[in-house]
Amino acid sequence: MLLDPLYWVIIIISLGLSFITSMMVKSRFAKGEQISLRSGKRGVEVAKEILRAEDIEDVEVVETKGFLSDHYNPMTKTLALSPTVYNGRSASAAGVAAHEVGHAIQHARGYALMWFRSLIVPVASIGSFLGPWIVIIGIMMMYAQHAYGQDVAIIGVVLFAATTVFTLVTVPVEFDASARAKERLATLGITSTQEEDAAVRGVLTAAGLTYVAAAVASILQLLYWAYQAGLLGGSRD
Repeated sequence: MLLDPLYWVIIIISLGLSFITSMMVKSRFAKGEQISLRSGKRGVEVAKEILRAEDIEDVEVVETKGFLSDHYNPMTKTLALSPTVYNGRSASAAGVAAHEVGHAIQHARGYALMWFRSLIVPVASIGSFLGPWIVIIGIMMMYAQHAYGQDVAIIGVVLFAATTVFTLVTVPVEFDASARAKERLATLGITSTQEEDAAVRGVLTAAGLTYVAAAVASILQLLYWAYQAGLLGGSRD
């Protein structure tokens, strides 16, 4: 597979999409950092205020290391904010903090897609690593005229498909969290100007596009492995 030009085209497209969206996030975040909140609230204060407004009392807000390493862990009910977001008083910091609270709200309200995504994490993790290798093993068996070669390849495709499903489900989960974030920021008066709102939208939209890019890349790879397994374009015998 490593010598297949089609495989490298897909890899290049995937890396290109990832690079472009990553640069967009950094650019939008840097631009939003130049816009100070009139409310003067730090990211940690924004997160705690929204949690209080939503009557969510069992989520801990902590500071974590790294740049834009912000995340919500539903297992420990911990909302981790990177130093720039935790201590920041900018529109970017408020947007990212509110977005992560959006995930905590999804968890508290039993948002179905979030639960489904959590449910398939183990299979998706295994599929992303083992799926392609199982397809390759199956193809080698097919070339050797082994009776079960294609069956093995199909198993690999199915495993990798779980990864693709995970990336696809992640897109609406992330955009929903962003929608909740923008609504709460405005309702609570944390953002109060058009400039602040525009900066928040810019950061969260760019961040959402990174998940769209990941989903597109995963779909392309799934189609490639399905083709190699003979599920698209006829048999590979």
